[in-house]
Amino acid sequence: MMKTYLYPLLVVIAASSYGVVSTIIKLAMSHGFSAAEAVTSQFFFGFCIAVCIFIATNRTKLSLNGIKPLLFAGVLTGLTNIVYGHSLNYLPASLAVVLLFQFTWIGVVISCITKRQFPSRVESISLLILIIGTIPAAGLIDVDVSKIPFQGWLWGLAAALCYSLFLFANGRAAANMTTTNRLVLVSFFAFLMSVVFQSPEVIWNGTLFNEGLWVYGLLLGLFGMIIPVFLFTIAVPKVGLGMSSILSSIELPIAVLVSVILLSETVSTLQIVGIVIIILGMGLPILLNRNGLLSKKKNA
Repeated sequence: MMKTYLYPLLVVIAASSYGVVSTIIKLAMSHGFSAAEAVTSQFFFGFCIAVCIFIATNRTKLSLNGIKPLLFAGVLTGLTNIVYGHSLNYLPASLAVVLLFQFTWIGVVISCITKRQFPSRVESISLLILIIGTIPAAGLIDVDVSKIPFQGWLWGLAAALCYSLFLFANGRAAANMTTTNRLVLVSFFAFLMSVVFQSPEVIWNGTLFNEGLWVYGLLLGLFGMIIPVFLFTIAVPKVGLGMSSILSSIELPIAVLVSVILLSETVSTLQIVGIVIIILGMGLPILLNRNGLLSKKKNA
């Protein structure tokens, strides 16, 4: 019974951790750093922390068995942040969040394709509820989308696709590899992506340590790399990609909540209603599973 709720809870905590990232990046930008510099510091500290955890908890050598899905997971982690950053050059933040949020149904579609089966009725209802709640929760009601460049839509949806594929890659991680082994490899490949496409010069030009970027990098490394990747590698193979995508919808309400607390942003009544709808949609499969309705349907 405990495992029934443990793994879904780990997915929720991991997604909630990701929800903090956008606010930390905004804080870094308010202190004069660019989004690219913040993301680079995120993956640098994420990799450093992962190495420290591996050294402290492992007495065996780093294993490269089953490295392919971890390579993809690391690359996709980096790509999600890079592509999402590009979308913000064309989109208002609220619309960028909504497009990224499309990973919920994209993940379910990928799960259906790989499993060669349609989503369950409960998953379909949950997705519908989540989509209905997304627009008001992100404050998109009053946004004029008629002048949004086409590139913005593409970058935003590409970020959602990368995030969905990241969850998929985590679900395919090698079972015989330790979690810390997976973490250090994923963080390494994500760091390589930031070195190639972001601002690696912050590591050696003094920006990271002399100008205070390390504070935001350390927080981003924890909330945007260590905690979510560690928990996703444990939970996604147990929960499944479709359900993980639905549970990860908690990321949007957390992002709104943290921005209100740390950035003093205002939240409207309509946004609160949207957040409540998202939480209801996310919790529907768990509530039905608790009442035994899902298991009854599977056994029927």
